[in-house]
Amino acid sequence: MTATALPSSSANRTVFAILFAAAGCHLINDTMQSIVISSYPLLRENYALTFTQVGLMTFAFQMTGSLLQPFIGSYTDRHPLPAILPLAPAFTLLGFILLALAPNYPLLLTAAVSIGIGSAMFHPDASRVSRLAAGGRYGMAQSIFQVGGNVGTSLGPLCAAFFILPHGQHMILWFALLAVASISILGMVARWFTNHLAETAAKPKPAKSSNVDSRTVALSLAIIVALMLSKFVYIAALHSFYPFFLMDRFGTEASRAQTYLFIVLGAIAVGTFAGGPIGDRIGRKTVIWFSILGTLPFSLALPYANEFWTVALTIPIGLILSSAFPAMVVYGQELLPGRVGTISGLFFGLAFGLGGIGAAALGALADATSLRFVFVATSFLPALGLLAFFLPGRDRLQGT
Repeated sequence: MTATALPSSSANRTVFAILFAAAGCHLINDTMQSIVISSYPLLRENYALTFTQVGLMTFAFQMTGSLLQPFIGSYTDRHPLPAILPLAPAFTLLGFILLALAPNYPLLLTAAVSIGIGSAMFHPDASRVSRLAAGGRYGMAQSIFQVGGNVGTSLGPLCAAFFILPHGQHMILWFALLAVASISILGMVARWFTNHLAETAAKPKPAKSSNVDSRTVALSLAIIVALMLSKFVYIAALHSFYPFFLMDRFGTEASRAQTYLFIVLGAIAVGTFAGGPIGDRIGRKTVIWFSILGTLPFSLALPYANEFWTVALTIPIGLILSSAFPAMVVYGQELLPGRVGTISGLFFGLAFGLGGIGAAALGALADATSLRFVFVATSFLPALGLLAFFLPGRDRLQGT
């Protein structure tokens, strides 16, 4: 596809080609991240890792993303940089090569950091491009973008179960080719973004300011951070330790446990896709409130269930809990108009950071107690959804 063949960047219509390209690369990015986590049983055996060391690997790439993304998003709000899009998967490619060939644990951590840098560079501007291509349908666009990531996250366990765990660590090299494909696709998206910037440079830019006072903005952001804490720490428990929990509690074999993780992550993908369009219709606050608090009955029951019901309970948990994040991102963008990159970088960065801190802390807790205790302790986190009551509603955000 040449630059002249790229679809128009008209702000009045949805540019689905760009939306799906961004979502497809989000799928690749998060598939590769998920492969890392889903390969933990093999890495733990190959390197004799403790659960603390396993948690620190998640901490390494997620905290890298957490710290870098807000700065990258804030910088590109002021200085748009389309070239950052194809550069991002180059760091992920490097990380995968290191992960496949690492002779020791320090190089595994280095690989994790490189993958984290790739994600940090990708998310703010890929989210920005999705909003630019939305044609005003911002919730739908954010859901399409995010569901790409969730589908990718759900594919990682299958890739590990059917290719990496049976055949060995060197198989990770084959999945590095996904990053090469992403570099090519994001090169085309970057050209569309460049054309969009050229088309809009001469147009007058309307003043953008929040319809709520700074104190309410600060309080709302603090509440969203608390809600993200409940969501992403619980998801970190599922993503990093759910297969180990099944193996330890029920004697589930590793490949079957990864398949069960795929079911959880598939439910998360479906819930993510639904959250944005529903928020467009009924308001972001309603979706945020229900998606966090509505998870509570299921999370409380999970640690006490048998194997069948443990797997069954994770389906509504994934569906309900995941619907929050698209609504949270668009809510933040409406709370601070004109700061799309900053909000995207901050929220995706927090998602990485809270998940990384949670994984490291829960790994240490599992070593000190048990995996079952970890799932008992985290089952109360969705109760923080009560805080959503204090968020300003849609009418107040829009000044009506």
